[in-house]
Amino acid sequence: MIDILLVDDESYVTESLARTIPWQDLGVSNVYQAESAKEALQLLEEQEIDIVVSDIRMPGMDGLELIEVIAERWPNIRCMLLTGHSDFDYAKRALQLKATDYILKPVNDDEFVVSISNAVEKLHAEWKEADKYNQLLYDRKSDYTVLRGHLLHDLLLGRQLNGALVQNKLQQYEITLTVDEPAVLMLIQFSTPFDDADEHSASLLEYAVGNIAEEIFGGSFRVWCGKTPHDCLVLLAQMKDSGRKRYGTVEQPGAAVREQLSEAAVWFQEQTSKFLRSETSCFITRWFSFPEDVADGYRSALSAFFLNEQGTEPDNAIQFLEETVDRSLPAKSLEQLHKPPTLLHLLESKQWAASRDKIHEVFDLLGRTTRSREHLYEVFLYVSNAFMYSAHKRGQFMTDIDHSAFDMLLDRSGIHSQDKLRGWAVNMLGKLESELSSTESTRTHLVKQVQEIVEETLGQDTSVKTIADKVYLHPVYLSKIYKADTGESLSDYIIRMRMERAHHMLKKTNKKIYEITAELGYQNPQYFSKMFKKYYGMTPQEFRDMAD
Repeated sequence: MIDILLVDDESYVTESLARTIPWQDLGVSNVYQAESAKEALQLLEEQEIDIVVSDIRMPGMDGLELIEVIAERWPNIRCMLLTGHSDFDYAKRALQLKATDYILKPVNDDEFVVSISNAVEKLHAEWKEADKYNQLLYDRKSDYTVLRGHLLHDLLLGRQLNGALVQNKLQQYEITLTVDEPAVLMLIQFSTPFDDADEHSASLLEYAVGNIAEEIFGGSFRVWCGKTPHDCLVLLAQMKDSGRKRYGTVEQPGAAVREQLSEAAVWFQEQTSKFLRSETSCFITRWFSFPEDVADGYRSALSAFFLNEQGTEPDNAIQFLEETVDRSLPAKSLEQLHKPPTLLHLLESKQWAASRDKIHEVFDLLGRTTRSREHLYEVFLYVSNAFMYSAHKRGQFMTDIDHSAFDMLLDRSGIHSQDKLRGWAVNMLGKLESELSSTESTRTHLVKQVQEIVEETLGQDTSVKTIADKVYLHPVYLSKIYKADTGESLSDYIIRMRMERAHHMLKKTNKKIYEITAELGYQNPQYFSKMFKKYYGMTPQEFRDMAD
């Protein structure tokens, strides 16, 4: 409903209008009256007025001056003017002040009703548009929350995405981080778990933590805060340009950067304790390349989180993982975990037998080397992350497939035994295979066959045409089927597999770039270099230099 204010130093005018006009029929709920501009301004301070109808000629402040003040202080209020003078200058000035209408005295009720009706309709139209805009804005923000969460999960679970694609998504979702800039990850553990909170309350807590983090770290860092697949909270941060000027490069951060992070983390703990009534422990990783090494940083933070729960670190601690002893996996096991095809890729293409072989191979190598509890944690996190990503990509959760899927996150005694961990991994793989294969269509079977061909022939003349010939389909038809089932074109998939294998060989082997070029089936090293730069934002040599 609409509230209206009538202003005239001749009170009989406003009283007459208040009594004779069918206000309820016009959608007006309250009619206020004032005998001066001063009284009108006081009422405007006290009431939510939508339309002001004012006489021009009044002692003290006149009607034109009144609507000028209203336009400045309450720009959403509609103003109309009454006057006994048909002077053009008044009308012109009223239009300049964006008055809705200009009505001559004595007032004709029918004409007055038409003017008020027009003003009411315009207000309702504006409100409707404003509601629509706000709803669209809210929906977009809600969608962004979901999309940001999906992107964060992809990166944390080890999905290697094209650098240009990630940068595009960061900009689209209004995330301020930048690809190819060093980043640090902080895993946040609350002493009072919020597991029992309902979904709405949990989202509000996550939103509150994110706001606190952005306010505290935002001075020197660009931040991205979100919920992890393991129901923790994580903060990704990069130095702002102003912070770089103050502290210098962060590729090799010194004491100043560490002190800045530590001070911000302490202040963050104090604020979350004050407002959320929960103490926090913070695990801060080494600086790493974003987004390439996000998953490695996340696993190292989770490992520290597990150890903290075993009592090796005090509660409410700020632990810099760069200060901990390097407990990386034995070289052969680490190589096998990350050697293409990765477990994530095998699960993605539903190569169940190869996935099972991969798991057994990792544990066999682990059994022949010196290992510790931390090494088993690392294997558990790597395998569980791959399982979770594979299920999430198909719109499911591991806990939907098996309610006890991640009991080891609650009771980690099983992670202390290599045999128990192997048994758990194989068992969960079997359940994942059974669930995801039960709905596998003929088209999906064809996609799986294509992916196996790509893996086997990646170093040869692998193209959409050569693959189509092997499955006896026209290349265009095969491309349509593949994209419809996976959302990715077959040619893009071939390039991605080549780039991921190149990435691994550049980082883990001493092979020369021309040898890698030939091994991947490229005839021209310059063309390979161009494709690699397009995919990762740097040349193979630049990447290798940075990795070293």
